[in-house]
Amino acid sequence: MAVQEIRAFNRFYTNLIGALDYSRHLHTPFTLTEARVLYELAHARRTDAADLRVELSLDAGHLSRMLSKFEERQLVTRRPSEQDARRQRIELTTRGKEAASLLEDRAQEAVSSLVGRIAPEDRPRLTAAMSTVREILHDDHRFTPGPRVVLRSPRPGDLGWAIERNASVYAAEYGWDEEYEALVARIVADYASGRDPHREAMWVAELDGERAGCVFCVRDDAPGTARLRLLLVDPAARGHGIGGRLVDTCVAFARQAGYDALVLWTNDVLSGARRIYERAGFELIAENPHHSFGRDLVGQDWRLTL
Repeated sequence: MAVQEIRAFNRFYTNLIGALDYSRHLHTPFTLTEARVLYELAHARRTDAADLRVELSLDAGHLSRMLSKFEERQLVTRRPSEQDARRQRIELTTRGKEAASLLEDRAQEAVSSLVGRIAPEDRPRLTAAMSTVREILHDDHRFTPGPRVVLRSPRPGDLGWAIERNASVYAAEYGWDEEYEALVARIVADYASGRDPHREAMWVAELDGERAGCVFCVRDDAPGTARLRLLLVDPAARGHGIGGRLVDTCVAFARQAGYDALVLWTNDVLSGARRIYERAGFELIAENPHHSFGRDLVGQDWRLTL
């Protein structure tokens, strides 16, 4: 019985996700295997050809031909490893990084579209079931489970963490000063002191049990409108789709709470966050230059009709 069910599930999921027709579904010239190799190269600090072969269970000859093709297209460079000259060090070129980033964006869009057709109340059950499948079928020799991402309600200490991480991350990456930390503190304090539990919420993302991101959904001044605030993914946790999951959860909550629209304010320098908002269906409705947080910025207002 288990054999038949697993085979039936494989056929169903393969047809659903379009894994056998990767280039058509994501509009790229890469096969599924080529995309997997580019993904591994983009997310590993250092990768040898032998590591790729073992990690992806690829035939050595097949991998070698693939890497030669990538090299001809100037997507990768190959050179002897510093640790062992018998091994080849593989690295993405600038063109290769752009190709991998495009693949990641389109894969995220495809999965987001799929998730968007699932009722919000069914999504936690779906992700839990998929996690269970990975855990049960895990085999140390072939399958290495990815980091476990969990979204949860806030616990004591999470509000303070949200303030500290927002201030630290934006100071390190964009040079924003204490004015931004003060703004974040006010937003968090307002949420904590006057939250309507039926209409406002915060989610904390954990990666392998460690806090990795957060987002807030609060009432806006405009009637029937909710506001997404303080979306954050810790730099060490990026690349796991956490930002998209946080935004999708916020959108689903706003719909379920009966809001007509979800709005947000961001700045044009936050390109990664803007891509997430666009994939979720938000539309840019206004832009205004301003000087805040010690920098000249361009503020952006985004809106999603629910």
